[in-house]
Amino acid sequence: MRDRARALMIDLDGVLRRWDPAPMIAVEVKYALKPAALLETSMSWDVYQPAMAGEISDAEWMGLVADRLPLEKAEADAAVAEWQSYRGEVDPVVLDFVREVRAGGRKVALATNATDRLRPDLAALGLLDEVDLVLSSWEMKVHKPAPEYFQQACQAVGELPKHVLFVDDDDRVVRGARSAGLSGYRWAGPEHLPYLRKVLDLPD
Repeated sequence: MRDRARALMIDLDGVLRRWDPAPMIAVEVKYALKPAALLETSMSWDVYQPAMAGEISDAEWMGLVADRLPLEKAEADAAVAEWQSYRGEVDPVVLDFVREVRAGGRKVALATNATDRLRPDLAALGLLDEVDLVLSSWEMKVHKPAPEYFQQACQAVGELPKHVLFVDDDDRVVRGARSAGLSGYRWAGPEHLPYLRKVLDLPD
């Protein structure tokens, strides 16, 4: 039997923040880009990795994305700016869970791969005061699922890995958390919140 978790680390994108694909699709249609061109270009490892590891700024990352689009520079810059103007939405069910965890005396850390745009985004979404810590890969200079990320994260939270519940929507990241000794759970929706409450020893 594993020890009950004393702290929660929760991912931002795909868990606490959700994204409506409609704004991105609208930009791609407007500029005659192929479907998912913006996302695929931004996720190219040679530009994504340095952005998440704090080696380049968010603005530099988006500049590299614009440079790779099959558009004239002015159009490419405009397309990226329009795409990036939408910053997602908070999932109210997950936010309620975060509040419940904190009310139960458990520390909550936002554990996310991000750029230097993270904290302004959190402020705009009203999330800065909803968590105890923000564990940003950009600030830590290492990104999930590297073991060093989880080592630094647990030190910041002040708990041993075995006492931390980690929730993420990426299987690879969850496996990395488990390898580092955390209780890793892959988020697929709110239907398993009762299980997560049990892991955190919270009342049903």
